[in-house]
Amino acid sequence: MRTLAAIALAVTLAGCGSGAQDLLETAQLEEIQKNPAHARQLYEQIVRDYPDSPQAKTAAERLTALAPAAR
Repeated sequence: MRTLAAIALAVTLAGCGSGAQDLLETAQLEEIQKNPAHARQLYEQIVRDYPDSPQAKTAAERLTALAPAAR
């Protein structure tokens, strides 16, 4: 039983990527696909949910760059 639990835990942890990195990559793809509104939402989520991450710095920079597009 312990072996099964250890395997389940290992599989779960292996699937845990960087949520901030995943969101950043998706936001960047949204920009490429000319969907700045969704990109902004994702960048805002990164800044809100992962404020101390390197991705939050990148997201904040992209939000600044996208700000004129919102007008």
